[in-house]
Amino acid sequence: MKLSHYKIVLAFVILWNISGYSQLLRKRTTLLMGGRFDISIVANDSITAEQNINEVIAEISRIENLISDWKPDSQVSEVNQNAGIKPIKVDREVFELTQRAIRFSEITNGGFDISFAALDRVWKFDGSMTEMPSAEAIKKSVAKVGYKNIILDSVNSTIFLKLKGMKIGFGALGEGYATDKCRSMMLAKGIKAGIINGSGDMSTWGKQPNGQDWKIGITNPFKPEKLLAVVPLNEGAVTTSGNYEKYVVFNGKRYSHIINPATGYPATGLCSVTIFGPNAETANGLSTSIMVLGKDDGLLLLQKFPDYSCVMIADNGKVIKSKNFKISKFNPKL
Repeated sequence: MKLSHYKIVLAFVILWNISGYSQLLRKRTTLLMGGRFDISIVANDSITAEQNINEVIAEISRIENLISDWKPDSQVSEVNQNAGIKPIKVDREVFELTQRAIRFSEITNGGFDISFAALDRVWKFDGSMTEMPSAEAIKKSVAKVGYKNIILDSVNSTIFLKLKGMKIGFGALGEGYATDKCRSMMLAKGIKAGIINGSGDMSTWGKQPNGQDWKIGITNPFKPEKLLAVVPLNEGAVTTSGNYEKYVVFNGKRYSHIINPATGYPATGLCSVTIFGPNAETANGLSTSIMVLGKDDGLLLLQKFPDYSCVMIADNGKVIKSKNFKISKFNPKL
């Protein structure tokens, strides 16, 4: 009797261990926040995985409805519609995201600026440009851009844009913020592994069902159909900013679609910046800023964020890594 009972208990323990460690991966791709989201969740069964993917999509949609400047009924759109008129009360979440964006604007001296949304599009990257815009047109294009004209009231949780025609937008931070938020939500629910990839802003956690790290591919800016390298990642974020898809060339010089909001001129010198670090929101802010600031000022900026490292690809093909870059298996193939 005791032996039989022992066998039953042992069988139960074995089955529990098998079910406890048999993980499966489910993936889904959808369009959100104006771009592509690839959602991968590791769970004990397909129903749990699919349910959590649904929750991730619902959370991203919720954030989109708060901060998307192209949705006329979002809180950010209401702020923009009342520029130069009155402050608008927003959710604390939106207020604090704006606060963090303004801090980025300050430490980059305007190389990053959430009021960039007001920029006049004098540069065209659809093949229609035959000559550079005039200096006067470029100067005029940034007339309504300037983070110093954003007034925040922390007590009342309001945002006020001082100049009529001003706009704020979270195109450079929104996807990263959403992926980080969803990762935190999944971890709080006990989902131990996954990737949320929002238009290249990736938040990862845990490992693949086979126990290996996630493999993250970095695009080769000179051959976008190929990968520059594949790197392992199991807890953190990676983002890439680049000019290899949208650019124009005048007099042998390449001008990217990433515009310096302080000057109105496109970024030059770097064609790709990839940032690794704890969260995608900050990583995206850094990759966008460094594309604008260039190699030297970009590396100086990164020193203020010791938990983040980078790989830059210059227009001439040179690969530059920050001193704290620790991924030993990084072997770029240009």
